[in-house]
Parts: sequence; C-alpha cells; structure tokens
Amino acid sequence: MAFFDILQNETAEARRHVTEAPVMSAIPEGRFDLASYTYFLSQAYHHVKQTSPLMMACGARLPERLEFVRKALVEYIEEEYGHHEWILNDLAACGEDKDTVRHGEADLPIRLMVSYLYDLINRGNPIGLFGMVQVLEGTSIDLATPMGKDIQKNLGLPNKAFSYLYSHGELDQDHFEFFRSLMDQVTDPEDQRAIIDTAKVCYRLYGDMLHAIPLPAAAGEVSHEAA
Repeated sequence: MAFFDILQNETAEARRHVTEAPVMSAIPEGRFDLASYTYFLSQAYHHVKQTSPLMMACGARLPERLEFVRKALVEYIEEEYGHHEWILNDLAACGEDKDTVRHGEADLPIRLMVSYLYDLINRGNPIGLFGMVQVLEGTSIDLATPMGKDIQKNLGLPNKAFSYLYSHGELDQDHFEFFRSLMDQVTDPEDQRAIIDTAKVCYRLYGDMLHAIPLPAAAGEVSHEAA
C-alpha cells in the first residue's frame, strides 16, 4: 500500500476529532456568528504565520537522504509565505483591529501545536512536520470553500473578508495532490512513523481549537451562560 493511503488509514480515528467538532454541523445550520468567525481567523493567524518558519527549520534539519523533501519544502514556502497577512486583512474586513491580533497570543491548543512542532524539529525527526501538513491542508479542503460560502451567506460579509478561506480552498486542492505524491516517496519506516504520529497530535490539538469556537445556541437551547 502506498504510504499516503497508510497515513490516511492510520489517522482516521484521530481525524474524527476534527470532523466531529460542533462547528462542522453548526455552520450549515446557520449557528455561526461573527464572533465564531473572528475567533477562527485569529487562531488561524497564529499558526499560519509559523508555517514558513517551521518549514525553514525543518529543511535545515533534514538529512541529505531526504533532499527530495527539502526541495519540496522550497516550493511549499514559496506558496505559503505571507498568508498570515491575508488573515489579518480578513479580520479587518470583519471590523477587528489587526494589530491586536498580530501582537496577541493564540489560545492553548494552537500554542501547544506550534510548540510541539518546533520541539519535534529540534529534538525529534523533522520530517514529522508533514503530519501537520496533512492535517491542515486536508481540513482546509473540507472546510474552506464550501463552508466559507455558507458563512458569507449567513453573515453578509464582503468577499474581502474571505481571502484566506477561499484562496486556500482552491490552493490546497493542488497542494494536497502534491502532498500525496511526496508522501508516496517516503519509504523509511521511521520517517513514516514520525509523520503519522505528528498527524495524530495535530488532529488532536487543531480539533481542540475547532471545539473551542464559540457558537450561538440552537433554537430552544439554553446557553451555558444563561443556565
């Protein structure tokens, strides 16, 4: 079996923590307000701004036998650089202050995910970073364009508030095929295990962030604050 398929199979249970987050059903039901969206974007900012630095750090630590992976990282970095600024522009279009988010801190799940990835690169097997790529790009394909359209329709926001979601829905389709091809070239069992393990950790922590998105109560439901 190709490694990409093994990776998908091995992480299927962990992936449910993302796909079963309450936000996944709340968006189609219209239970996703401006506070929900700006919370998601602010958390996305704090991990997206680390994508290029993480990939640079990973590339510097890879052994020569993984030169083909280092080459792929050059392409990833060129594609990903600066996307965190798109998120700040989206937040500004939603009425948020960009500098408050820029100089703020992510909530615990994203802080832990970023810290874990830097520690993995510095003390573990750096190729494990591609477990994060699997989580974020796969989730983006499922969420970005279709759910972005639902959110925009429900909130009545302009297109300029969705540059991150819409662009990533389109970009990550191509990225994911590139990722699939790259993963199928990874043949060392230890490298494969590092990618699988990192994906499981990132599904957990990214899923924790999705579970923390504030959502309006459903009709007839009493919120915890009112209870």
